[in-house]
Amino acid sequence: MDNIIDDKVKNVVDIIRNMDLKNKLRLGVCMSSSAYTNFKYNKAHIHSIFDKRLKEIDNEYLASYVNMRKYPIILFVMAKIMEMNNQEQNQIAMYLYNRI
Repeated sequence: MDNIIDDKVKNVVDIIRNMDLKNKLRLGVCMSSSAYTNFKYNKAHIHSIFDKRLKEIDNEYLASYVNMRKYPIILFVMAKIMEMNNQEQNQIAMYLYNRI
C-alpha cells in the first residue's frame, strides 16, 4: 500500500519538477485556495506567498483574473492532488513550497 502512495506522490512531483516557475506558482495558488485540498499547514499563509511571488513575475496574473482553463497541466495536477489523502497532499504542498 505504501508503494502505491509513494508512486502517486512521485508521479505528481515529477510533473511539477518539469513545470516552469510561473506554472509552479499558479499551481501553488490553486492548491492553497482550493476547498478540495486539506493541508495541515496554514493555507492562507502559503497562498499569500505564492500570490505575492506570482504577482512579481506574471503581468497577466497581476492585471486580471486568470482563467486556469488556459493551463491544462495545472488542471491535471490539481485533479491528481484532489484524489490524494491529506498526507499525500501535504507532501506535495511542502515539495512545491520548498521549490519556490
